[in-house]
Amino acid sequence: MNTQSALHFIGVDVASREVVIACQGEAAVHTLANEERALRCWLATLPANTHLGLESTGGYHLALARLAHARGLTVYVLNPRDVRHYARALGRRAKTDRVDAQLIARYIAQEHAALHPWTPPTPAQARLTQLLKRRAKLVVVKGILRASLAGLDVLRTESTAAIAQLDRLLEAMDAELKGALRALPEGAARCAQLRSIPGIGLLSGAALTELFSRIRFARIEAAIAYTGFDPRPCDSGQHRGKRRLSKRGPAELRRLLYNAAMSAARTKTWKPFYQRQRAKGLPSTAALVVLARKLLRVAYALYHHDAQFDPTRIEGLT
Repeated sequence: MNTQSALHFIGVDVASREVVIACQGEAAVHTLANEERALRCWLATLPANTHLGLESTGGYHLALARLAHARGLTVYVLNPRDVRHYARALGRRAKTDRVDAQLIARYIAQEHAALHPWTPPTPAQARLTQLLKRRAKLVVVKGILRASLAGLDVLRTESTAAIAQLDRLLEAMDAELKGALRALPEGAARCAQLRSIPGIGLLSGAALTELFSRIRFARIEAAIAYTGFDPRPCDSGQHRGKRRLSKRGPAELRRLLYNAAMSAARTKTWKPFYQRQRAKGLPSTAALVVLARKLLRVAYALYHHDAQFDPTRIEGLT
């Protein structure tokens, strides 16, 4: 590695058992076991001005990201979709671990000024996120099980017992969520503030509390973009294309906010707003997305100002 450069850009392709490492400007790559001891030894050889890029890979990347951050290196956890589009823009046809690592190194070398360095969540934030994700999976399993057992009269008793057991498990997870919120500094109080918004419940309130405690958004537009609720223009010349959501942020957070909007649309507070969107000609899904974005704006304002929801100040809060 050339240690005379001002910055060093390293791309890492992460798998469950190993990582493939490439340095920008160098053809050679090498492979390490994705194990803490091996990663620590390698990271200790890197200069402090190293920028490390790796894709978000369902959890396999977290050990390296945490160790590199603790070492004082700048870490970028990249959206795989962005890296894939970058490869296409360069005309890359091959896809191997070696090629991916080299591509990531090139990507962060060219784009690091526009990227946000990764910071690890606190244990309380990580616990809250983990519980929300696993609860979402459990809800999916419950739906699949209910659909699979529907119509089997001979197993009605067993089916009812299985569904009831899952319901009890969901209740237990909700209790764990409340405990995780209490472990977060001011988490329970902050979540209570957000739940004062009609339509925001325990799950959406907990998800927003975790988000706002972890990321200090400078503007509400940044929070909207992070969640993927930002409308993406598609214009060319005189043509004005249809706006579509970027959907770049965490899908589970979008799902929770959309569900919150469905609930809010039936409340006295938000039903007129929802009906106005429908009166503009928006289909129900689009109107609910607009309402979900509105809920996010209000939640951001309440969290930022440490306030309770006041239905008479909706416009002022956004």
